[in-house]
Amino acid sequence: MNTAQLQKTLRASQYAEQVLSVHPELLQQDYATDAFLTSLSTAQIYAYVDQALHDVTDESGWMRQMRILRARLMFRWIWQDANQLTDVVTLTRELSDFADAAICAAKDFALAPLVAKYGQPMGYNGKVQDLIVIAMGKLGAQELNLSSDIDLIFAFDEQGETEGGRKCIDVQQFCILWGQKLIYLLDHITADGFVFRVDMRLRPWGDGSALAISHVALEKYLSQHGREWERYAWIKARIVNPSPEGDELLEMTRPFVFRKYVDYTAFEAMREMKAMIEREVARRNIEDDIKLGAGGIREVEFIVQVFQLIYGGYRLELQDRQCLVSLSHLDDAELLDEQAVIDLEDAYLFLRRVEHAIQALNDQQTQSLPTEPELRARISDTLGFADWQAFLQCLNAKRAKVMYQFEHLIKEKDLDSSVESMSQLEQRLHEVLDENAKNLVHEFWHGHALKKLPAKAIQRLKTFWPHLIEAVLQSDNPQMALVRLMPLVESVMRRTVYLVMLIESKGALQRLVKMATVSPWICEELTHYPVLLDEFLSMDFELPKRQDLEDSLRQQLLRIEIDQVEDQMRVLRLFKKSNVLTVAASDVLAESPLMKVSDALTDIAEVSVKATLHLAYQTVAKKHGDPLDLEGQRCSLDHIAFSVIGYGKVGGIELGYGSDLDLVFIHAMDEQADTNGKKPISGFEFAMRVAQKFMSLMTTQTLDGRVYEIDTRLRPSGEAGLLVTSFKAFEQYQFKSAWVWEHQALVRARSIAGEASLCQKFEELRCLILTQPRDEANVRTEVLKMRQKMKQHLGSSKEQQKDGIFHLKQDAGGIVDIEFMAQYAVLAWSGSNPDLAHYSDNVRILEDAARTECLSSADATALIQAYLRERAESHRLALANQSMQVLADDWHDTREVVCKLWQRLIDPSAVFALDKNDCV
Repeated sequence: MNTAQLQKTLRASQYAEQVLSVHPELLQQDYATDAFLTSLSTAQIYAYVDQALHDVTDESGWMRQMRILRARLMFRWIWQDANQLTDVVTLTRELSDFADAAICAAKDFALAPLVAKYGQPMGYNGKVQDLIVIAMGKLGAQELNLSSDIDLIFAFDEQGETEGGRKCIDVQQFCILWGQKLIYLLDHITADGFVFRVDMRLRPWGDGSALAISHVALEKYLSQHGREWERYAWIKARIVNPSPEGDELLEMTRPFVFRKYVDYTAFEAMREMKAMIEREVARRNIEDDIKLGAGGIREVEFIVQVFQLIYGGYRLELQDRQCLVSLSHLDDAELLDEQAVIDLEDAYLFLRRVEHAIQALNDQQTQSLPTEPELRARISDTLGFADWQAFLQCLNAKRAKVMYQFEHLIKEKDLDSSVESMSQLEQRLHEVLDENAKNLVHEFWHGHALKKLPAKAIQRLKTFWPHLIEAVLQSDNPQMALVRLMPLVESVMRRTVYLVMLIESKGALQRLVKMATVSPWICEELTHYPVLLDEFLSMDFELPKRQDLEDSLRQQLLRIEIDQVEDQMRVLRLFKKSNVLTVAASDVLAESPLMKVSDALTDIAEVSVKATLHLAYQTVAKKHGDPLDLEGQRCSLDHIAFSVIGYGKVGGIELGYGSDLDLVFIHAMDEQADTNGKKPISGFEFAMRVAQKFMSLMTTQTLDGRVYEIDTRLRPSGEAGLLVTSFKAFEQYQFKSAWVWEHQALVRARSIAGEASLCQKFEELRCLILTQPRDEANVRTEVLKMRQKMKQHLGSSKEQQKDGIFHLKQDAGGIVDIEFMAQYAVLAWSGSNPDLAHYSDNVRILEDAARTECLSSADATALIQAYLRERAESHRLALANQSMQVLADDWHDTREVVCKLWQRLIDPSAVFALDKNDCV
């Protein structure tokens, strides 16, 4: 061995002296390979572990060989560190790789005896369960130091039981025993020492809780009980033994750690954590601790992780686990200036070197500077300083730069500079409110609800109030905005985290005020379901994409057991509400086009219907088994022989905000054959139960409302008919018994969920029915008859019409007239122009009518423009919770266009009377 380098190593580490005295031959062999001049790759480190354990069969032999290997590698790493043959990043990565390899080896070794005794751990999903090892802290970030303990959490994918062993236990108990043995193999101190100290205190509920937790239980814990410091800890989480299940579990935790928007709630939580750190430093007098003391490693990591928690949700590059990598991204993102990043990086690397020098002395897990002169001299020599005083001078200079950045991090806002004085705001507010509004504000501040609030909540409310008033006074209609927002404020004032978010984010508060002036409906939704405020504050105001909707709902439902109906209902309801709210915000704030808005609302409904159908099928099949289809093939979740047909607005891809869903259920099951479960039922009964379960999941009123109101009266024979119909019966009914108005309804029908082949058969049947040759005069008569009935029941009264009222949807010249003309075009002309029956939405039907020259291009364009204008206004009125009855004078020209075409196509006797603004 190089004598000078050896002496430097032994000067740096009393522990290295001990290792050399016990294993001189092994260390000489290790040195002979590369003179400790090169770094070790991950593959090399795993190979070292494999070689050390190659012939080991018993537990004591395993423990001895792993401890000897650790000593050999530690000697190498101390040598390289003392002689500056490595750097901090390389050394911490190698230490972390060895920990990973040791954990995986211990996990594999511990498994065989457990399987022999209890059998394989099988989840209810039919898969063998693995122990998912989650590394936290420095190991998670692959930043392990020379004498780190390792923070672990044990998890598994799915509950279940073992099978095939002498004794059956549940999967959780199996994984607990597995984890206990893994810890023992690594942590237990023998004559040869230990491999790694293992700390399990970061697991949910900490000490005293189960050692291993299922994916579902972990998700529930984080969503319901996860605390702010746990978000901080989970930034560094990493799966040691990657697998699809482990990757999925870790992906599940990311929304808990990183909010999808700028997380203003983290400001206050981080301020509290920062204050706690400052109090701890002062109380414990730990200035000699280069990790926990002022200006130490923890403060550098805290600075980085504060920015990660606040901005990491939408700046994905900030989600990196490693401190130095994220620090460089803070510079790129201009969240810290370049000099601050340089100072922090320099201090961090120096502090980590000092940490290694301290721990190398005696292989002790400490970050405190020694007090003994001999040890101080060793550290000074190792780090290249002339004496202890020179070292301290450099150390304190670097710590001072960290302290400066830490001190200036997330300081309390100077609220007086950000808003006007309260007295000025109150005076301005007083000038714009009427007496009723003034009374509302007075009752709020002097009411019973406020008196029951905790002191901290009242203080936050008082801090929030001037921000709200300032935003309200900047709006177009301050009184309307305030009156609409007061119930929302009252509903969230106990959930003060929302108030903090709105205080910190001026833009979010301004958007909320703008939404309130446009839409009381949105305010009511947020008031009744404050959880939606999370979504509202996180919105980027882009319309949701179909694939994203499907992925989101699938992930949310994936971990809910099939018999957890309440959880399923809650997910379905909040999925629909939050995404409709996103669409409304995009509609109002980003002024998204009407057709795109309707497409998005329709996508939300279709995704909800599809997911609910699968849940309904699974629920019935779990109890009764799977039915047969008409070909004698056994159905399954991938082949359910059941379809949902959307009619009306959902069929026409024209959903509005308050639209219900017109649905018809069709199946292709063998109605006579029994299912293959423990409680068999006929295929007919199975199909009925799927439809009933679907309706229950969708329409049951819960605390979260309903998913959708559903109307099934368009099914064959209406309310007198069966809830679900076989395809054959549906076909016969349409050809032999259906009225013309039912074929009218079929124009706006399309399959929206279910078996692909059955959906295709429906589409073919629909086209076949719609393209039958029909007598135009008869169609005209039937369409006119139906339209007159609707006007009588749903249109404005004669008195209202005389008063200049026009019902945008139901009166002459309104939306329904245009819809009826489109349906007439399909029924009357598709016999000779089959392309007219292709689409179910009015705009494309009218475009095809022009393309096939059934309508002139000018007439089709005029109808489309009138239709879009009226629909756009109906959307606006729905958002404003207003009636569809508008001033007729404002719609005279549009109605005239529609009524004249109605006269020409449907009813030559109709007259558009300019003085009465009506078509009679």
